[in-house]
Amino acid sequence: MVGLPKSALDHLGASPIGTRKSPTNSFDGVPDVVDLSAADACFRIVRACEEYGFFKVVKHGVPPEVSARLEEEAFGFFGLPQDVKEEGGPPDPFGYGTRMIGLNGDVGWVEFLLLPTDRGNASEKANSFFHGCLGESFRRAMEEYTARVKELTVEVLELIAEGLGIKERDVLSSMAMDERNDGCFRMNHYPPLKSKAPHEHSESDTMLGSTMNTGDGRRNLVGFGEHTDPQIISVLRSNDTAGLEIRLRDGRWVSVPSDQSSFFVCVGDTLQVLTNGRLRSVKHRVLVHDVNERARLSMIYFGSPARDKKISPLPWLLKSEEEQGGKSMYKEFTWGEYKDSAYKTNLSHDRLSLFEISP
Repeated sequence: MVGLPKSALDHLGASPIGTRKSPTNSFDGVPDVVDLSAADACFRIVRACEEYGFFKVVKHGVPPEVSARLEEEAFGFFGLPQDVKEEGGPPDPFGYGTRMIGLNGDVGWVEFLLLPTDRGNASEKANSFFHGCLGESFRRAMEEYTARVKELTVEVLELIAEGLGIKERDVLSSMAMDERNDGCFRMNHYPPLKSKAPHEHSESDTMLGSTMNTGDGRRNLVGFGEHTDPQIISVLRSNDTAGLEIRLRDGRWVSVPSDQSSFFVCVGDTLQVLTNGRLRSVKHRVLVHDVNERARLSMIYFGSPARDKKISPLPWLLKSEEEQGGKSMYKEFTWGEYKDSAYKTNLSHDRLSLFEISP
């Protein structure tokens, strides 16, 4: 791993997130959509999106061997020598990255691969890395996995539309599956913490993260800071190592138990706008706990519209709300405008605030 000198660690150890209290209990109330073909699945999903902006999908139709194959390939890549991995970096935005999340100073105990699901959206450097360093077996595993997860994404978005009472069932899924869609795929690798203190790590074996003290002598590092996803939805699968936390509507942070056989879906900012705030994006983060003996690996597919797609509350929903005295809460924008704006801010920033219409 790549590390930074002690002075940098000391400086970033004062990150504001280090002052927050760590949750004391796991969150066992994550709604399970037991069977997406069940008659009430659409309503259960919408209720979960309204209450949490987040839900868990089981019996999702993605074969376990497809997920396991890509997980094995990913661990193989992240286990390569650092200089080999860095042939794919720095990300532009696609490629390999470590520690630095975006361009605005956010850091974490993480290394990652960010890859396009459409090679036409990638730079020549990213395509060269994808076809070179990652290897044929990695490419095949990723393509098979993302194809399956795209199918799951379509099914979930169509169930959301149905649960919202929208007649055009594909109104959301057609955005994410447009041939010019801006979807992407991310793999985050969170190595386990060493027994040594941060200053004892050498520059060759550590990655930077902000320390969170829980008051009980345990050490947690911020793997990926709190944020919402700007896309329509994100579909996440991880191995059996814990770390994911979501923030409830009352402001409490709760830990989500890991489940490598399931998928977790996060409402993104774009879906929040499309539903005029009825479904709200969820703030989430990843902490790396000192009790973790294994690395955490998460694989996230982000469903996004085309860059020039205009985003505003869906007319079907807005009309219903207007009949009850409601009105649009957001200015119209294109996905490209919002994406560019979002990536100019820090992770924790309320990105949608720039596009809200004052009452």
